[in-house]
Amino acid sequence: MAITASMVKELRELTGAGMMDCKKALTETDGDMKAAVEALRKKGLAAAAKKASRIAAEGLVAFSINEDGKSAAIVEVNSETDFVAKNEMFQTYVANVAAQAAATSASDMDAFMEEPWGPDPSVTVRDALVAKVSVIGENLQIRRFDKIQTEGYIGSYSHGGGRIGVLVEMSCASVNDAVKEAAKNVAMQVAAMNPKFISRDDVPAEYLAKEKEILMEQASKENKPANILEKMVEGRLSKSMKEICLLDQVYFKDDEKTVGQYLKAVSKECGVELTVKKYIRYETGEGIEKKQENFADEVAKQIGR
Repeated sequence: MAITASMVKELRELTGAGMMDCKKALTETDGDMKAAVEALRKKGLAAAAKKASRIAAEGLVAFSINEDGKSAAIVEVNSETDFVAKNEMFQTYVANVAAQAAATSASDMDAFMEEPWGPDPSVTVRDALVAKVSVIGENLQIRRFDKIQTEGYIGSYSHGGGRIGVLVEMSCASVNDAVKEAAKNVAMQVAAMNPKFISRDDVPAEYLAKEKEILMEQASKENKPANILEKMVEGRLSKSMKEICLLDQVYFKDDEKTVGQYLKAVSKECGVELTVKKYIRYETGEGIEKKQENFADEVAKQIGR
């Protein structure tokens, strides 16, 4: 019986196994879907399907940066538990995913997952992930990736053993040690303070209008004259901008300066004008609803299993 692409796709959806494994199982069972599922289960390749329904909100953020600091990629790969995130096999796998992202031409996750896997081009990134799930025994997800290419310099910082990762693109005419240090310091600032925007110029008008509306609603309960309320709201809005705009934030290494003032001082000192062009901040599991479980119960479940 001829094995069609739609049959392979169906078996992949049923089992979570790799494309080549699915095709082989269908060929061996002459296209019998039920028998193919059983064959994959016997090989342990269908186990990934069961695990895929479990929440993966732990894991690591990692990056791959070119030696000259001109190009970099950042990835987040999730696991179910922090134990796996600290596992050397998982860490090596995530480093390989970051290297894959640095070399990829894919513009979205679907295309990325179908690329030949760097360490073994005979399988896809998706197939390699499914195989790793079977070996490690937890649901794993390559959640996202991003890249930066620049004529300037890319600084980076990893915090909490890979829980938070930051890339910062600095615009500069040349690169020296002072520029590299400043780029790393700004990346540390972004990791710690999690700004929403680089500067006030980047804040969308709609965001400002919404914030002003919220602040006005709050202030209206204070029973003050309209002109006083307006000034109060403007003051609070300005204070808010100092918290969410990177260049307006208090610099974490010197509370007498803002980040913008720090960069001006470095620019003057090293003779290279430094500006922040872009930053990417990934935090493991952000936005994922985590399942809360009692640790003792979880251990009991594992033993019971």
